[in-house]
Amino acid sequence: MDQRRLGNDGPMIGAIGLGCMSFAGFYGPTEAAESHRTLARAHELGVTHLDTAELYGRGVSEQVIGDFLRDHPHRFSIATKGGIVLEPKRHFDNSRDRLRSSLEGSLKRLGVDHIDLYYVHRREQERPVEEVVETLAEFVREGKIGGFGFSEIAPSTLRRAAAVHPVRAVQSEYSLWSRMPELGMIEACWELGTAFVAFSPVARGMFADTLPDPSGFGDMDFRRNNPRFQEPNFSANCRLVEQFNRYAVSQGTHPATLALAWVLRHGSHVIAIPGTRSVGHLEQNAAAGSLDLNDAQLAEIDRLLPRGFAHGDRYSDKQIIGIERYC
Repeated sequence: MDQRRLGNDGPMIGAIGLGCMSFAGFYGPTEAAESHRTLARAHELGVTHLDTAELYGRGVSEQVIGDFLRDHPHRFSIATKGGIVLEPKRHFDNSRDRLRSSLEGSLKRLGVDHIDLYYVHRREQERPVEEVVETLAEFVREGKIGGFGFSEIAPSTLRRAAAVHPVRAVQSEYSLWSRMPELGMIEACWELGTAFVAFSPVARGMFADTLPDPSGFGDMDFRRNNPRFQEPNFSANCRLVEQFNRYAVSQGTHPATLALAWVLRHGSHVIAIPGTRSVGHLEQNAAAGSLDLNDAQLAEIDRLLPRGFAHGDRYSDKQIIGIERYC
């Protein structure tokens, strides 16, 4: 597994991490034992970075990880997120008191007194980002977090934040079908010594060996109301993705492995955090950490799936609230 640094001053971690949203049932029913098997296998494969959030199952994902860590301490670098409040109505709160309360709750559920990375899950637009950075820097000085980051922000916001204190990571959706970070964010992260962490790098399951079936999505499945998984967009996307998937097989690998290797090729500061609770999928994902693509392969991938190929918005109007759209 290729090793990459989590920001200029962060720890070295595997280039492929593990997104743990599925531990809370966002993509269908799950159980803790299955998640624990995934975590055990992740460590064996050199997947050393876990990404979770207070939001995931209202703490369920963090609790599942914490239960595992009690018997297997010091195995992973951990990132979690706060700043989204669900009640009485979903909103964003980046105040010092709210972020402190959220962080303390996360540390308790994880069963640790320090994490390597704490993200603001969604930026509260009414509050200056400089004020939020001062709060996060306070947590660093207290030793509760090693560094901090932001999820789904614009390059301009990153620059404002970094002018106050180094930002360890920015997390954004990035894959062959969601390429907006190429319009400034990946470059800004490199310039500022910030890790770029790609979530949903296998396009929410589109680059699996078998294409997803929307008719089987459960009520909690995030994709159920996502425009790219609704007709006629979904069928159009499948026709294009199937070409890529066949090409992956022709190269002696799996579609997920090839898609992740493509993401990692976009900078030595890029880290991918595909989510899964399946050991088989985890093994395919981890293989990307040692797969080098040549120029001919990259050109063919771009021919099969050119920029902007995806049909449908990446989020519904409801899902996109809180995300900074800079292009």
